[in-house]
Formats: sequence, C-alpha cells, structure tokens
Amino acid sequence: METFLSKKLTIKGMIQGVGFRPFIFNLAHQFLLKGNVSNTSSGVLISVEGRAKDIESFCNLIPDKAPPLAVITDISIQNIPFKKFKDFSILVSSTDNDKTGMILPDISVCDKCVSEMFDPLNRRFQYPFINCTKCGPRYSIIEDLPYDRDKTSMKQFEMCEACLLEYTDCKNRRFHAQPNACEECGPELLLCDRDENIIKTKNPAGKAAALLKQGYIIAIKGIGGFHLSVDAENDHAVKLLRERKMRPEKPFAVMSFSIKDIKEYALIEKKEEKSLCSLERPVVLLQKKIPFLLSKAIAPGNSFIGVMLPYTPLHYFLLQEKFSALVMTSGNISNEPITAKNKEAFEKLHNIADYFLITNREIVHPLDDSVVKHISGAPLFIRRSRGYVPAPLFLKKNIPQILACGGDLKSVICLTKNNNAFLSRYIGNIENPEVFTLYHETIKHMQTLFNIEPEIIAHDFHPGYLSTGFAKKYAKENPGILRIPVWHHHAHVAACMAENMIEDPVIGFAMDGTGYGVDGQIWGGEVLIAETDRFQRGAHLKYIPMPGAAAAVKEPWRMGISYLYHAFGEDIYDLDIPFLQKIEEKKIKTLIQMISAKINSPLTSGMGRLFDAVAAITGIRNNITYTGQAAMELEAVSDGHNKQLYKYGWDNNEIISIDMGPLIRGVVSDIKKRVDTSVIGGKFHNTLIRMLADLCVTMKKRTGLNRVVLSGGVFLNKILSTGLTNALKDNGFEVFTHHLTPAGDGGLALGQAVVAAALARQK
Repeated sequence: METFLSKKLTIKGMIQGVGFRPFIFNLAHQFLLKGNVSNTSSGVLISVEGRAKDIESFCNLIPDKAPPLAVITDISIQNIPFKKFKDFSILVSSTDNDKTGMILPDISVCDKCVSEMFDPLNRRFQYPFINCTKCGPRYSIIEDLPYDRDKTSMKQFEMCEACLLEYTDCKNRRFHAQPNACEECGPELLLCDRDENIIKTKNPAGKAAALLKQGYIIAIKGIGGFHLSVDAENDHAVKLLRERKMRPEKPFAVMSFSIKDIKEYALIEKKEEKSLCSLERPVVLLQKKIPFLLSKAIAPGNSFIGVMLPYTPLHYFLLQEKFSALVMTSGNISNEPITAKNKEAFEKLHNIADYFLITNREIVHPLDDSVVKHISGAPLFIRRSRGYVPAPLFLKKNIPQILACGGDLKSVICLTKNNNAFLSRYIGNIENPEVFTLYHETIKHMQTLFNIEPEIIAHDFHPGYLSTGFAKKYAKENPGILRIPVWHHHAHVAACMAENMIEDPVIGFAMDGTGYGVDGQIWGGEVLIAETDRFQRGAHLKYIPMPGAAAAVKEPWRMGISYLYHAFGEDIYDLDIPFLQKIEEKKIKTLIQMISAKINSPLTSGMGRLFDAVAAITGIRNNITYTGQAAMELEAVSDGHNKQLYKYGWDNNEIISIDMGPLIRGVVSDIKKRVDTSVIGGKFHNTLIRMLADLCVTMKKRTGLNRVVLSGGVFLNKILSTGLTNALKDNGFEVFTHHLTPAGDGGLALGQAVVAAALARQK
C-alpha cells in the first residue's frame, strides 16, 4: 500500500515578489498534490498532502527549481494532521508576529516586457509601467509585509478584467504579479511645464524626448525618485544644468540605450559589462574613451564616467530616440535628499527643470541609484541603494537586534535580526536638516517594516557627530537599551571582516580622510591589528597639523602648506615652485603662524589629507567643490604604470609612525626639474603601494598574521587598490576587500553593528 503524508513547509528568505507562490502552485499541480500556499510576514507557508514519494520530490525540487530571483535561507518541514484538501490553492496572505520576511529590491524591466512594449500588436504597446513577476518595482512601492498589492502604492489602481485574468492565470507570467497593470487600469504618465500645466499630447515620453533634443532640462520621475535629464552631447544643456543645480564640477551619471552606444564614449571590460547588464542596473564607473564623444562638462577633470543602462520602460522609450546618452543625475538641490513626490518636485526643482515627466504612482521608499567601480576585477560599491536595498547581508552567526547609526557623511544605517544585516538606502550628509529628518524617518520605517526592536544601539565615538547625539537621545528615551560607541576605523575594518565572514585577527588597513581616534586626534592613515571585539594600532601616518580644521578639507592648499612646512621648515619660503607662487605670501605666513602656535590646527594622520596635499603642491587642485575631488583628479592624471619611487621611512616604535617628509621633498624636487605631473602622480601612487606592502611585511613579523583587510574611502582609488592588492599577494598575503558594502562611510554601520554585538557578548 502507498503511504500518504501531510506536511507543513515554512520557507524563509527573499521569496516574496519573485513569483514564488505561483512556482509552488504549479509544482504542486505537477505532482498532483493538494493543499495551499500563502505569504506571511515571515516568509511563505505551504500545506501539502499527497503520496509520500511525490511530497519528497516536491520538497527536493523547491530549492533546485525556485525562481531565479528567489533567495531561500531556510526550509523547515513538519508533519501535520490531514485536512483532506480538495485542490491546491493560493490563499490570502497573513500577518504573524515574526516579521522576518525579506523584501526584494527593485528590479530592472525584463527582456520579455521590453519586447512586448515595443510590439504594436501587444495590448501594452508603449505602456511605460509594464512589468511581470520577474521585473519591476518592489521595495520602492511596498508599505508593509506580507508583499501584496493592498500593501503597496499600487492599491489605488484596481485591475481591469484583462489584467485580473492574467493575475489569476497560473500559466501566465503575471500570475500574482502585484504591480500588474495596463493603460486601462494602471498608473498614468503626464508631461507638465514647470508651472504644473499639463502638456496635451498622446505620447508624453515622445514629446519629452523631443524637448530633450532641443536642449531643455526635464525632471523625470523614475522608480526611486526624480532624475534631472539633458542630452549628454549638448554641451550648453549640460552646463546650464550645472549652473541651475549649483553643482559646478561633481560628475553627472549618464544613461545609454545599449552596450553598443556606451562603447562609443567609454571603455568596457567584460566584468564591467556584466554589472551594467545585471538586474540591479547600477551606475558603473568606466574609463573614458579618448576622444570623448559626450560633453566634457559631464565629468570634468575625471578619467572616469558613471554610466548605466535603462532599468524602467520609460527609460527605454526616451532613449530609443537616438540619443548617445542622457544625463541622469539625482533630482534634488545639492546636499538634499532625492525628490520623490510630484508636489515636492515642482516646488524644489522649479528653477532647475523646464519640464516635468511625472506619474501618479507614489514612491514609498525613495532610492538613489547605486554606484560601483571595478577594482582588481571585482565590483566595489561607492553607493549601495536602488537594486540592492533592502536585501540583507548574511552574517556568520546570529547577533542581537541592533540599530547601528553609521556616520554623519554618506550616512547609511544598519538594523540586524538573527544573522541578517539590513543596510538602509544611501541617506547622505545628515548635517543638512532635511537629510537628518530623512535619517529619522528611515530608521523608523525600517524598524516597522522588519519588526525590529533594538536591544543595542551602536554609534561612532565622535562626540560631535549628530548620529552620536541621536544615539544618546534614543538610549535615554528607551530605557534598557544598551548603547555601545565604536571607534571609526575599527568599524571600517570590522565591516570588511563581516562581509568576508572573518573572525580571526587581521592586519587591517583603514585609510580615509577623517575619523575620530582613540587619542582624540583625527585618524585616517591607520594600520590596525584587529578582531571583531578589539583592536590595537600597529602603525599610522605621522601626525601633520590641519590648519583651519574643517576648512582644510575644502581647501587642499592648506594641507599643501602644512606638508611643505613639515618637510622643509622655514626653508619653505625659499622654495621656487608654482604652487607657492600662486598663493599670497601673507596667507602662507598666517597659515604657518597658526601651525606654529597650534591655533585651530588639529593633528591628522589622514591618508586623504596626504592626497589633498600632493594634489595641491603639484598644481592640480587648491580648492574642491565635492568630497574627494582633489584625490580623484590626482588619480586621473597619474601614470599608473610608473615604477619609480620616492623615499619613505618610519621609526621602529611599538606603534610605527610613517614620515611622509621624504616623499614630499621628492615631489618638490621633481617639480623643480619640471617633471610631468603624470610621472609625479605615478611615483606618488607607486611609493604608497610599496610602502604599505613593506609595512605589512613588518606587521607580519611582529604578529604572525597573514590576512590583510583593506577598508576606507581611499581604497576607491583604482591605482592604489590594484597595486597594493597585487603587491601583498606577491608577498604571500591573503587580501580581503569590500564587495557587498561601500569601502567608505557607507559601510560604517555594518562594522558598528558587528563590533557592538561582539562587545555585548563580553558584557
């Protein structure tokens, strides 16, 4: 006699919004099983009855044949009493107390939907909101779990008969696709002027494309918010956008219809092409092709250009009008959050955009575009947002529920639950009041969405950070919560360790511009001997005064003077180099007096400040208009193949201090000899590579450690990162870098969370 069983399967992971219930429905019918499937706020629940061998096959095939977008993290199976189901059905979703369900990020429109929207015979021909279970908006429209239409911003659009038929047809790829819609029942596209007057046209996208061709600036509402767009070949339009947006030099991202179009103005390696074509569709930094086809005002002074492919139907409609590329930069006023609501867009972008291409579908969670740069053959995040958020990072072990507050610049927060770390969208600089409001809202939304009530709140040690103040206030208002401060550079190294599932001690390079140090000084050129719960300083760049404090960050010439004074002392006045000749002698004397008297000149070991100094001394950049500009432009002009070196040295103390004076003297010597800046830049990079590799060998002799972690924003420099990684591997080291979170402060919150969890275990 055959054995019949009744089983309950509880499946967890990223399985809502990927066609998982339709997949289970069809798989159950394949084996003639009876029962039901439903979404819950913690995952998917399946009840199934049938022959034992069929249920076994059914269970085995779930992980093997699941939809491509599904990520299954756990399957539990248990026997249950027979309920004598008559068929297999999809039930209405339910809510439970365990909100551990994972929400899928927004997904670029799939090839089948693209084909349909360009097919004149298809009922969705030219419909700019086409989607199916394999593509379309997810996180940006969801309000709560479980993922169903009535918990999204699509709830106001009641499906027409044709769409409902697709939605309920188990053989249709729109079976239970929550954003399913068409022109009869779905969201609408409108073209307006800046005074909110609707432009009467049957084809808003086509009319918008024509206006772009004429040189107008258009604010375009996408999945995550508004873009400001112009024709990337129109130099006047690009410069006008810069002028109106008050963004004088920071690079713009562009979007092209195809890889073929991109190859006309940029060089693409195979792995970069893979990132461009991925479902996430990030902005990928590519080497410019010379001569450069697009407007030079798009990325002035930069050898890279940020490029992406279309990821919404609307993008395809605009770009099919024979544009080489369209500028697609965030629709915001500089330093403010991306604009996502129609009313807000008309108010804030009124003086920037000439026209507005809007929709009546609300964006629940605004998202900037993600940005990646390929280094050593692997993508490295500069910004992790649309396409990736809110997918969790999986940790090596379960940790308590923690809220990690991140830093004040390039802010990202992190919430943890079990072995999941949920990093927020890119928030920005919370010193801006509107961004700080967004910071509060993001924390509140994510806590509600994932039902996380933090037991621990982690934050940076910096006493003046707004995020530190927030954490202190939060802990005070929530008695019983454990507040744990984490050192900035320890958090950097710990984040990279967490990504790579490392718990054993490492040699950790934490290289950035600014971070509060244990001794109260400004750190940033650090070699740490680190574990998750502790660290000690192994080496650092020798402290140099930072005259003017925060002003020195925006005015690299100040660090140029400081490093020259360190290297030459009073002989600085006798140096006959263009850099000093272009600065008033009075300014130089005032700055040196500040340094000598230790007035508003905090000490820094920041590697970022060294890059600033060399960029200034070589005549590349005295003042910046965006973060990291001087270092980027120094990298851009440097000959990465240069093998020459400047001198460098360090003491033999317990904590090694690295003196950059010999390097600065070498740079000045080359300037006097009129050596080309590209050669000086190449020698500078190559010296850092050799110096850090040699330092690692010294650290290995002292500690016996062979694993090296590279973290901090400086490692976004391709010449330095690639060269150092290769040099370390040549010396037998295992090298670990960021690949799931940004190397800069965008990954800080993850490090804070895992350090806080480790410290809490000790307590």
